[in-house]
Amino acid sequence: MVKASFKKHILDFTFQAGTSRGVLKQKATWFIFLENEKGVVGVGEAGPLVKLSIDDVPEFEQVLGDICANINECSSYEGLTAFVPSAYPSILFGLQTAWLDLANGGQKLIFKNDFVGKSTPIPINGLVWMNTSEHMLSQAEEKLQSGYSCIKFKVGAIDFEEELYLIQQLRAKSKEVVIRLDANGAWAYDEAVEKMSLFAQHGIHSIEQPIKAGQVQAMAQLCAKNIIDVALDEELIGWHVQTEKAELLKAIKPQYIILKPTLLGGFGHCDEWIRLAENQGIGWWNTSALESNIGLNAICQYSFERNPHILHGLGTGMLYANNIASPLTVLEGGIWYDSRLAFGELN
Repeated sequence: MVKASFKKHILDFTFQAGTSRGVLKQKATWFIFLENEKGVVGVGEAGPLVKLSIDDVPEFEQVLGDICANINECSSYEGLTAFVPSAYPSILFGLQTAWLDLANGGQKLIFKNDFVGKSTPIPINGLVWMNTSEHMLSQAEEKLQSGYSCIKFKVGAIDFEEELYLIQQLRAKSKEVVIRLDANGAWAYDEAVEKMSLFAQHGIHSIEQPIKAGQVQAMAQLCAKNIIDVALDEELIGWHVQTEKAELLKAIKPQYIILKPTLLGGFGHCDEWIRLAENQGIGWWNTSALESNIGLNAICQYSFERNPHILHGLGTGMLYANNIASPLTVLEGGIWYDSRLAFGELN
């Protein structure tokens, strides 16, 4: 028998995190606890993103409570996919993490690999949040000096000429740095073509979600133009059936897909996206979705398990003033697990 419970936690940003969808100051998340008869506790995190996750709904906590109350109706890790309604992907991710943690002794060990075992780092991109162009350039310069080989900019909210200028300035400072952009669906199709063409003059690696999700034909046309390699992000949210996922990728033919376990329904769905993408010659990487260090730890271990060499988007642990203390450490453009440090208390 397993006992399930949860605890809500409000994360406070250390700054105003700007995106094309608005400014974030706080984020609600829920820690899920699974305890066995021996008192061993596994922990996961369910933290839907406001206005983005399909499970950002008023009844979220009631549904989570019902699932926890009936957890013993699920007899296996594999059975969680059928046990948790597909409309609640972040709960599935949280329960999967807690289940694996419990199975591995309740030590926040989700996957047994060298990320934890040997403190082998994962290369990550340095994320520059929207702000004034001067502040964004300052952020980028700091990340260059800190050893990042890849810098990602949130674009689409401030004046475009300022965004273009800061990309020009960064490229002038480094010919080698990999530059990724994330528009979060900020532009209309014609606007995207024009702006991507101007950005492309400065050696851009890729751009995430240049237009809003749900415009399959327009997105396919944008990918086919090969102005800048396109990475699907929000486009993947809400797809649960393997054949439909495959058809989506075949229809759009993106160069990359971005995988966020919290938004897509945990490790199994991400594995499915990876298989489908690789079968079609599409690249991929994993990205955190503003989880606390509990969820980020799980995503880091999963990322190392699937591909420890590609540049993932996992450097979000420093965003919060009241994050859970953890062994996760960002240094010289990588994230690694410092076993000398411990996780903080959750209850």
